[in-house]
Amino acid sequence: MSDSSVFWYTSRATGIVALLLLTGVLVLGLVVTRQGRLPGLPRFAVTSLHRNLSLLAVTFIAVHVLTAVLDNYVSIPLAAALIPFTSGYERFWLGLGATALDLILAMIATSLIRGRLGRRPWRAVHLLAYLSWPVALAHGIGAASDLQHGRLLVLTAGCAFAAVAAITWRLASAARQVPRPARVAAVFAEHTARSSRRTRPGRQPASR
Repeated sequence: MSDSSVFWYTSRATGIVALLLLTGVLVLGLVVTRQGRLPGLPRFAVTSLHRNLSLLAVTFIAVHVLTAVLDNYVSIPLAAALIPFTSGYERFWLGLGATALDLILAMIATSLIRGRLGRRPWRAVHLLAYLSWPVALAHGIGAASDLQHGRLLVLTAGCAFAAVAAITWRLASAARQVPRPARVAAVFAEHTARSSRRTRPGRQPASR
């Protein structure tokens, strides 16, 4: 097996594993809310699992990009992995891959300096990073013909089904929740009612 073949197979394998890991990260991020837990796991363990899956996905993505650049069968400059739509080979599909990578890197960078950022900017970037999954999926299907048939197509469809199911569950769960202003108003009304009952004068005994 030549060096080019090794790089090609490694790039394909790490790309598939990265897709699986990104799907797991997406599903955990959608299904497990801030107060949520997974059966049999405490909250801190779920948070740790989400973080470790994210770091592992980034590792596989880095290997995927590096081996694709080192594969001399086609010429893919390293800059094309970071700057979207600059590659001479498969410009559109590789541009999607670079876009997904940039979104992931933005999420990592803002997470590292989260203490210096406000909650709103961090949350905006973090929510935007969820777009990296569909963009990465489109990149994989368009750039790798082996994902378009056979068992890998079934695997890709399974990832898409898991993501759609998690999104549907999260939207349904959010629709059932009372909006925050309504919750505040309800709590305030209940507190006011309790206070009025406590301060209401009792009935005076009847005089003889």
